Amino acid sequence: MITMLKTMKKKNSGIPENVLPIFENIINKYHEIGFNGNGNELNAEFCQAMDEHLTKEQRYKLYETNGGCNGTGYDKARKAFAAEHANMPLAERLELFSTTFNRWKPTLNDDNTLTLHFKCSHGYYKRAREGKPFTPPSTLQSYFESCAGGRLYELQKALGIKLKIKTVDISPLELNPENPVIFTFEIVG
Repeated sequence: MITMLKTMKKKNSGIPENVLPIFENIINKYHEIGFNGNGNELNAEFCQAMDEHLTKEQRYKLYETNGGCNGTGYDKARKAFAAEHANMPLAERLELFSTTFNRWKPTLNDDNTLTLHFKCSHGYYKRAREGKPFTPPSTLQSYFESCAGGRLYELQKALGIKLKIKTVDISPLELNPENPVIFTFEIVG
């Protein structure tokens, strides 16, 4: 969240200066009490403040640069994959991405978007399967918007394309945690 706050403070972030103290106070509170064992609480409080004080478009823009679970340790392999398959049609790259990295396969849509049905193996889903309590933000919206940013990051690196978050549909999740969340990404370059 500290990195997110730094991004929020940049002039081109689009975040109004009058809301920055809300996020600074959250970070400062956890600095004072120490981060030991408080990571989930900090994340939940910060995400809840984002839900309450930022527009969906502002959150999407932030998560496009600071998404959760980016898995940057695989960047070398993703970049190599993108370079090796750059001349291949996108639909074929998506299929190959899925099998090469043993990952989910986004659907290429006619409207120049990718749709991804996603279910992570940790966080909310893992705790729900295990029957363990989990304290997400008041809504799960920011939690999965952050997750969308992580998937966007992976896809951009491996496919050599530029994406923007278009939608994050989590409505089925609140009814049944076994249903996937649906991310839609707009291809912008």
